[in-house]
Amino acid sequence: MAGHSHWANIAAKKGVADKKRGKLFGKLSRAIIVAAQHGGSDPVMNLALRYAIDKARKASMPKDNIERAVKKGCGEGGGEQFEEVLYEGYGPAGVAVLCEILTENRNRTAGEVRKIFEVHGGNLGSTGCVAWMFERKGLFMVPAENMDEERLFEIALEAGADDVQAAGDAFEVTCAVEAFQEVSAALETAKVPTDVAELASVPSNTVDLDVKGGRKVLKLLEALEDQDDMQTVTANFNIPDEIMEEVLADS
Repeated sequence: MAGHSHWANIAAKKGVADKKRGKLFGKLSRAIIVAAQHGGSDPVMNLALRYAIDKARKASMPKDNIERAVKKGCGEGGGEQFEEVLYEGYGPAGVAVLCEILTENRNRTAGEVRKIFEVHGGNLGSTGCVAWMFERKGLFMVPAENMDEERLFEIALEAGADDVQAAGDAFEVTCAVEAFQEVSAALETAKVPTDVAELASVPSNTVDLDVKGGRKVLKLLEALEDQDDMQTVTANFNIPDEIMEEVLADS
């Protein structure tokens, strides 16, 4: 598997979000609350809120849940005050890991995240230790089945995407953050299905993993995803096509 979005694509394949849908809705609600707190309740004027709502809808989050989260973010009915935190660390084989967090108790979350790293053969690092290896971009994963690469390339680039790459059994479309909504709308209008559509931290280089290393890294990332305050997890690893099936089968 080539490309920069291994964990996003693997998580979609393994149904990580579907297995924990109740927890997922809680995390999506937090993102909506924070976006509304910072920029108001109008998704037309508040791009962060529009993105958070679009992501919630894609996950089939009920409309009532979305509206309730927006109201909480605007101060209706009280609610927690969440802090945005970025944790950085290293996993097995020296893989760089970024963790985007929304928490109401930073000390508790830091302890839990540190423990997860330690249990799975990694370590939580200091601020800035790996963030420089990643660039913020819009990311879409399009299933390759029944998808013409030239057509996808034309649709994406006309909408403002930077690149389209083959990534195993999917195509990876990347764009600038500012072009995310336009590219997303173009793909939707053209009825192009996406397994992943998100703003992501894309690594500038990757660490190639063997079967043993791949299993260890995937176990770490799954454990981090399962942490209640975790919003997104990103890592700079690459698992070659010929060993991906074996890794997934036993991870």
